[in-house]
Amino acid sequence: MKSIAVIGGGITGITTAYTLAKRGYDVTVYEKHRYAAMETSFANGGQLSASNAEVWNNLQTIKKGFKWMFRSDAPLLVNPKPSWHKLSWFAEFIAAIPQYEKNTTETARLAIAARDYLFQWAQDEGIDFDLKKQGILHIYRDKAGFDHAAHVSKLLAAGGLERRPVTPEEMKSIEPTLAGTYYGGFFTESDSTGDIHMFTNGLAEAIVRLGVKTNYGQTVTELSADEKHAWVTAYDDEQQHRDTFDGVVICAGVGSRELAAKLGDRVNVYPVKGYSITVQLDDEQSQKAAPTVSLLDDATKLVTSRLGDGRFRVAGTAEFNGFNRNIRDDRIKPLTRWVEECFPGVCTRRVVPWAGLRPMMPNMMPRVGTGKLPTVFYNTGHGHLGWTLSAITAEMLAETVDQRS
Repeated sequence: MKSIAVIGGGITGITTAYTLAKRGYDVTVYEKHRYAAMETSFANGGQLSASNAEVWNNLQTIKKGFKWMFRSDAPLLVNPKPSWHKLSWFAEFIAAIPQYEKNTTETARLAIAARDYLFQWAQDEGIDFDLKKQGILHIYRDKAGFDHAAHVSKLLAAGGLERRPVTPEEMKSIEPTLAGTYYGGFFTESDSTGDIHMFTNGLAEAIVRLGVKTNYGQTVTELSADEKHAWVTAYDDEQQHRDTFDGVVICAGVGSRELAAKLGDRVNVYPVKGYSITVQLDDEQSQKAAPTVSLLDDATKLVTSRLGDGRFRVAGTAEFNGFNRNIRDDRIKPLTRWVEECFPGVCTRRVVPWAGLRPMMPNMMPRVGTGKLPTVFYNTGHGHLGWTLSAITAEMLAETVDQRS
């Protein structure tokens, strides 16, 4: 096995192509957009957060989902219109509740392992992505949320993560710009933030230097495979062309389910929409009033990252609404309002909204490994931790390909 096709040019596809190319494979990337990282990897929350490794498979999530179903500004919003895909996904989500603790610990372990690879790649390839290694502060407004976080901290510690509780006074010393009243928090010094789009594009330039062929602007229309080969048919707005490879890796985000079906596999990825705003810090006062330490507000399910001096990213919410990519004003306003409440000195006159579809598996664990055929591989379904886990899952996938070879 020498020639490998990678379907998808987001963070998962580009990291996968990088690890395979470094191991000597002849790699071709297919991406429907003209550039890398133009969908879910475009403007996420910016966190590299092992501290956010808790999977969502618990009764608390289900109760909140029902409670918030008819609130348009709810952190978790489920469109009640049924579909077989949605129903099957939620059935598997509920069935995975007994694995909640195990999967949370395993996700933390993976996230920690990913750090060294990602930072080393950035150093080796000279990638500037507004990296800040200043930790992540989780903030809690009541005792119930804080107590639950204390339990989660034990699960994270079992995966190797150090996260310490902090008082409201300590929270103020960690991030002096934060306004409001809080019960307490948890601080993870080892976590960091950056710009996923900048990182992915920097690595996309690196894979070209390594000899990877990048087929941008090409939509994969057909996939097939047998015991020895895989065939990819792509359309480039002018004509279709079909190429033969020794293997194929599906890293197509929310499109992975449909592509997997063509290859005889079931990968039950559901598109969970998230929103973000990028606040442009145009004046000196806003730059001083915006936080430098990354935050996660448990009550609103919002995360933040400071991107250089001039940008402040706020992201979050989960919307189960199929492949709808519309940017809804009633989902963006709560993010802007949160900035104005927590950081009143920040000017929100110039805010750039965005929405992306997270590829999420029912058990919240990425699908990394082989398909039914020995020439088919998957690295997809990373959910809300795509960037955090991308480096280690790419390495795991490359190891699997090596074993098959």
